[in-house]
Amino acid sequence: MKFDLSVDRIVTGPFQENTFIVRSVDSRKALIIDPGDDENTIIDFIKSEKLKPVAILNTHAHLDHIGAVSKLQDVFEISFYLHKKEKMILDLYEKSCEMFGLPVKKKPIVDEWITDQKNLTFNEFEVKIINTPGHTPGGLCYEISDHLFVGDTLFRGSVGRTDLPGGNLDQLRESLIHLVEKISHDKTIHTGHGENTKLKHELISNPFLSSLYY
Repeated sequence: MKFDLSVDRIVTGPFQENTFIVRSVDSRKALIIDPGDDENTIIDFIKSEKLKPVAILNTHAHLDHIGAVSKLQDVFEISFYLHKKEKMILDLYEKSCEMFGLPVKKKPIVDEWITDQKNLTFNEFEVKIINTPGHTPGGLCYEISDHLFVGDTLFRGSVGRTDLPGGNLDQLRESLIHLVEKISHDKTIHTGHGENTKLKHELISNPFLSSLYY
């Protein structure tokens, strides 16, 4: 189903994490991806734009990506989606906050555990799920129209770290190869931190990605 879609980025929290609001221009329905922190800022933006959130989708469960989830669930009465293999990471939320000296917010309750690579449909939004473990065990990318939301799997000029609990460098390499081989190199890639990019640029300028092939 073709429709006009736009993506807004809200940079949140001390880790400067990217929260994305994917909206239908016509219906004003919206998906929230990786709401990491500053929940009131996200809520104010959604209300000021008169948007109608329909779901929260997370690429993974690190503390800088889930801090605003619970408040958004309550305010907008919407479901939270996360891969089942992220349960271990989610269960470490309080300990991770303490390790980084951050206030512990309410740990979100997952409404829908994702267990396979099937598509999700929310009104006019067709969301293709791509399993990309490596940064975390249940890392996901979400492909929506001409946009790919990769969380911390890939950045402009870099890739996600694998030295935290659940990280696996070999899995990350396989996930990156899968993206390069299966995703259009012209698709806009929205990363968990920093600026957007495209695979055609990263294959030239990203040493971690180019080293897989050259």
